Amino acid sequence: MNELITSINDAVWGYVLIFALVGCGIWFTIKTRFVQFRMVGEMLRLLTDSAVDTVGEQVKEQQAGGKSKHISSFQAFAVSVATRVGTGNLAGVASAIAIGGPGAVFWMWVIALIGSATAFVESTLAQLFKQKHKDSFIGGPAYYIQRGLHQRWMAITFAVLITCQFGLSNNSIQANTICGAMQEAFGWSPVWVGGLLAALGLFIVFGGIQRIAQVSAVLVPVMAIGYVVLAIFIIVMNIGLIPHVFKLIVLDAFGIQQIAGGGIGATIMNGVKRGLFSNEAGEGSAPNVAATAAVSHPVKQGLIQALGVFTDTLLVCSCTAFIILISGLYSVPELNGIALTQSALQSEVGSAGPVFVAVAIFLFAFSSIIGNYYYGEANIRFITSNTKVMTVYRICSAGVMVVFGALASFELVWNIVDFFMAFLTACNLIAIVLLGRYAFRLLDDYRSQKRQGIKEPTFHRHQLPELEDELECWD
Repeated sequence: MNELITSINDAVWGYVLIFALVGCGIWFTIKTRFVQFRMVGEMLRLLTDSAVDTVGEQVKEQQAGGKSKHISSFQAFAVSVATRVGTGNLAGVASAIAIGGPGAVFWMWVIALIGSATAFVESTLAQLFKQKHKDSFIGGPAYYIQRGLHQRWMAITFAVLITCQFGLSNNSIQANTICGAMQEAFGWSPVWVGGLLAALGLFIVFGGIQRIAQVSAVLVPVMAIGYVVLAIFIIVMNIGLIPHVFKLIVLDAFGIQQIAGGGIGATIMNGVKRGLFSNEAGEGSAPNVAATAAVSHPVKQGLIQALGVFTDTLLVCSCTAFIILISGLYSVPELNGIALTQSALQSEVGSAGPVFVAVAIFLFAFSSIIGNYYYGEANIRFITSNTKVMTVYRICSAGVMVVFGALASFELVWNIVDFFMAFLTACNLIAIVLLGRYAFRLLDDYRSQKRQGIKEPTFHRHQLPELEDELECWD
């Protein structure tokens, strides 16, 4: 079975999805006039925005006297980064380098640079078509497929795929990596670690998106800053090797100098696959949480999510790549995944390296588990409102699949994720290509208001008259 899944993955990734991802990224980059580069300053400014209602005023306390449960742009950013910044940054990058060579890092950068435009489009659309849900918002690709394309079957297909990908199989990878790191550093049994993870995860996911956002807003900055600081320290201590590392990446990226891995095809494929797994641009995952933010204009959250791609791949993934390439251990056949990252750190900072990675991967991957769970929840709610179904899903996502991942092999869990990721991404790309024109118009409107001196642009549904009946949250 594992061999069959591998064959399917290679066929889909090798001949279809890579070209679709790159092609869409280039198209969106051109149509948005390089939004991911021209509006970086605005992206950073928006991180400080408070939760606002859909006409740009501060969210007031509910009439019942309790505080609003809307989440801010930064909280939505933190949840999406929580799912991005995880095993893909430590184990995924190591796996890409071990299989595809140092050149895979270059293709991870490429997919992030152009993919951030794709992330902008999909998250802007998620905000545009979001719906009211009790005391918060809900949305994502399933919602914009149904309301924008009026294709219920396609929307349900996406909802099922993303639930299988993030809510189930992706959580098995997070658990697998945590258990591998803990066993490598402390000799702890995967059975006990998996059980503990499941218990903690179930406690948090039964608290809903507000508890997930609160936890992520604390964990993400701490884990990201700590890891980046360590990486910068290692890079500074080995500053003389940095030109060599860049040369190694670029030469290997184009097959000029192959080290450790299989030709130009394997280099590109593994760079793109692991880049997508890490930053999720175009996969249709981040829009689910982007839709929950209370902002005055859909473009705001599109810009925030584009920044998330940069944060993930260009910053955190590059840190891991540089640590591994500086160590020179990427060519050791026995090392792959999290073990390679731990060994590389150990070679640079001594015995504390594996311990640090074990702690870091726990924070990275555990935050991903709770963020991944929410993606599945949002899409199950799209299919059915049956509370029993939701309860079963919560148990499977944060419990059963976490334990499965703790006990399954490294190769099996990654193959399962690659399988669902391919079809999930294809479904979302079709949708955002067809609906992208609305994101372009919204961006033009946002820029026009900024040029007029309006500090906080607003959007009202009458500005898109052909969609007015489909836009629930923009009165």
